[in-house]
Amino acid sequence: MKYTEEHEWLRVEDDVVVVGITQHAADELGDIVFVELPEEGTEVVKDDEVVVIESVKAASDILAPLDGEIVEVNGAIVDEPSKVNDDPEGEAWFFKMKIEDLSVLDEYMDEAAYKAFVG
Repeated sequence: MKYTEEHEWLRVEDDVVVVGITQHAADELGDIVFVELPEEGTEVVKDDEVVVIESVKAASDILAPLDGEIVEVNGAIVDEPSKVNDDPEGEAWFFKMKIEDLSVLDEYMDEAAYKAFVG
């Protein structure tokens, strides 16, 4: 897995990138009560706002970590947002995206670097 400075994780499965938020982000947000995901087929550019997430503490936008196309979203977390608190780095992924060049993931932090980043 790779990690962004915005506390997203990126995991490659076959030819798509699965995107979610880290345990650190989920802990900082507190109890998540609402998630709005993008529509499948949406073309996004890095840093586009793609997800709205609301918790008892705050509302946040999740930005696209890469350029690409949203090919699948996790409807389960829309129906039950608390899943993000329960398993943010597993079953509570946000979306899957197809990108042109997987080598761009090399620019992101590995787990050790991310752990040092959140310190």
